[in-house]
Amino acid sequence: MNFTLANAIEIAPVGFGSYKATEGNGKDTIKMALDCGYRYIDTAALYKNEKEIGEALSEYGLDRKEIFLCSKVWPTMLGEKETLESFAKSCEDLQTDYLDMYLIHWPKANQTDDKWQEKLAAGWAVMEKLYEEGKIKAIGLSNFLPHHIEILKKTAKVKPMLDQLELHVGYMQEYTLEYLKKENILAQAWSPLGRGKVLGDSRVNAYAQKYGKSSAQILLRYLLQRGVPVIPKASSTERMKANLDVFDFTISEEDMSILSCVEQIGWSGEHPDTVEFGF
Repeated sequence: MNFTLANAIEIAPVGFGSYKATEGNGKDTIKMALDCGYRYIDTAALYKNEKEIGEALSEYGLDRKEIFLCSKVWPTMLGEKETLESFAKSCEDLQTDYLDMYLIHWPKANQTDDKWQEKLAAGWAVMEKLYEEGKIKAIGLSNFLPHHIEILKKTAKVKPMLDQLELHVGYMQEYTLEYLKKENILAQAWSPLGRGKVLGDSRVNAYAQKYGKSSAQILLRYLLQRGVPVIPKASSTERMKANLDVFDFTISEEDMSILSCVEQIGWSGEHPDTVEFGF
């Protein structure tokens, strides 16, 4: 059930989200994920765990071609020189000479940056060059809304292949999903479980009982049936395995409709047009 990008690159339906996942157990958490069967590892320069991931992969001993590595450049590192440096540092820490996918993490780090469009164009041009050279297999975005993508398209030679967004029951960003579908850009979900408020929702819990699955598995399966691959994070072997065990049941059309109409809950509060990062 792999998903296929516009350039024919395939990605796993369930990847391992490493944000804060290495806190405490470090590289052992990554090895646990590999033991459970994960081969798609999502990281970012911001997460400051690329070195641990690189060490874990090196010690684990899998062939590089068996692993799909996705990382991201932070918006303050967008620019001809800066993006190249950030990419090189990610590759060095991950102990690889190429990335399977590279994303721009956010359109801008703060709302007062009046140069963000220029930086975006310059950073994307670097990513296009690395893509053409085969050093990145697929290039894309994270947290970009339609109006940000339209700005990028004015200067881009290669259209983004993926957009990683906060997507979960209670926050499906339907307008953006429809736009991405029309543009042939695959949407991928970060925070697919929507935090405790969604996991504890009575409707989700009722479906968990109905289908004999956990609430987390219901939420992941919902997204997959919507055509959205997911990158949940987990720190225990039990949860890691459970997040992969979502392919032996199907949520009915009626139940999918009800889940799609849940009022807004579980949103992180981070919006690309209002967020202000202090780093």
